[in-house]
Amino acid sequence: MHVGYGAAFQNPFNKLSDAEVYRNELRLAELAEPLGFDSVWSVEHHFDDYTMCPDVLQFLSYMAGRTKHVKLGSMVVVLPWHDPVRVAEQISLLDHMADGRFILGLGRGLARIEYEGFRLDQNEGRNLFVEYAELILNSLETGYMEGGKFTKQPRRDIRPFPARSFKGRSYAAAVSPESMPIMAKLGVGLLVIPQKPWEVVKQDFEIYHKAWREVNGATPPPAPLSGGFCFVDENKDRAEEMAMKWITAYYHTAMRHYEMTSRQFGTQKSYEFYSHVGKYIAKHGMDGAAVDFAKLMPWGTPDQVLEKIQFIRDTIGANGVMMNFSYAGMPFDEAERNMRCFAKHVLPELKKMKTAPLPEPAPLSMPAHSQAA
Repeated sequence: MHVGYGAAFQNPFNKLSDAEVYRNELRLAELAEPLGFDSVWSVEHHFDDYTMCPDVLQFLSYMAGRTKHVKLGSMVVVLPWHDPVRVAEQISLLDHMADGRFILGLGRGLARIEYEGFRLDQNEGRNLFVEYAELILNSLETGYMEGGKFTKQPRRDIRPFPARSFKGRSYAAAVSPESMPIMAKLGVGLLVIPQKPWEVVKQDFEIYHKAWREVNGATPPPAPLSGGFCFVDENKDRAEEMAMKWITAYYHTAMRHYEMTSRQFGTQKSYEFYSHVGKYIAKHGMDGAAVDFAKLMPWGTPDQVLEKIQFIRDTIGANGVMMNFSYAGMPFDEAERNMRCFAKHVLPELKKMKTAPLPEPAPLSMPAHSQAA
């Protein structure tokens, strides 16, 4: 099984300086390769203490220079917040610098603070995501971008020209059932960020696979990748105590950032599914919802964590996981202990787990002449 390390860059309530958070998060990220992880990931967020990685491609470019072998994944680049031709250029550049090690993850974003901060109408979020994704994915195969109802992009080359295809190594985060046919039509795999019961996620995959067959025929989709907030300790009682403390604390940071308890949450066009989250929190309370979120995650003794990851693999057919070990303001010595315990006791067993390998990218031929008119 492919096992990645996820960097979150959280600083809840600004208890530390952002500089201190970055020093420590970068230090932990640089431990991933020597400890045996297969990839390093981060996620894009803006404007508050929830996740301070406003440019995930810039972070991964840094990690490309600090590593030799690990793959580098975006979980995710939020497309509506960017100019699509610039994103295509950044992706191609990063993949050249990383010698084909980049795994592309895309998303559309959810938080009001971010859409309003970029002066965008969130009601257009899905439309922008679909158009930008189509433009970017096509440009990474052809080497040029053109068109778009919103974008109206004049035909221009992507330089450096993409050296390798992104088919089979492009994914998107999808939470609502309505998103599954969209991702199938785009031809991307699914990035799963656990936030609802695994049996419900399994039903979403049934919708995705049905739509995939209708659009793409017999060509199989990429196996999904799953994120997760992990806490592992050899002492069972300590593992449970710390997991419940820190994973539930993470969920509270998410509730604040996304304003899950506000009347506005889930009211924008094509975001209606998320209104169920607010209703769930109203019914179970913030603490109850946080505990239920924690129960979705891999935590406990090494054997318990391994068992939960095996369950995730079997439920959705995942061939890779990306684990976060530092989150919610957890002390960095505790985060490192968490990470090293996983690397020592869980990671070797996951490497033995039989799953399909992540596909290697196919080389592309650069055209003899510029394709720009």
